[in-house]
Amino acid sequence: MSSDTAAAPAATPATLDPTVPPTADPGPAHTGVDGKGIRIGEAAMKQLGVLLQQQGPEAVLRVGVRSGGCSGMSYTMDFVTAADIRADDEVYAYEPESGPAFRVVCDPKSLLYIYGLQLDFSTALIGGGFNFTNPNATQTCGCGSSFAV
Repeated sequence: MSSDTAAAPAATPATLDPTVPPTADPGPAHTGVDGKGIRIGEAAMKQLGVLLQQQGPEAVLRVGVRSGGCSGMSYTMDFVTAADIRADDEVYAYEPESGPAFRVVCDPKSLLYIYGLQLDFSTALIGGGFNFTNPNATQTCGCGSSFAV
């Protein structure tokens, strides 16, 4: 990613199929059932569905930020149990048409920095994995996992 935050979100090829161009449209983005929460691209929804099934029925995805990284702040993503949800956390329910329903939790302090974030997923051999597009970032790092506001 470049430091130009006005650029379009990183493209996400749907498969490793060489006929899929690297600029393929990542598909529609999903939000929580209430229309809020981070936006999650179709490929990321599928990957999260697979990972959540491996984690077990009580798993939820915790997304946040912490100090550090090349640009000053870095994204965090981890699976926690429902028992780890704190009273002040924001909880968003996602119910994709193709895949299991799941919840994403975020602490209020992190939410200030990632409100409007889009999470995508790429299967590219170089630069693959989860990708963050943050409309609040004034600068991003080449690794794509740290930013400044």
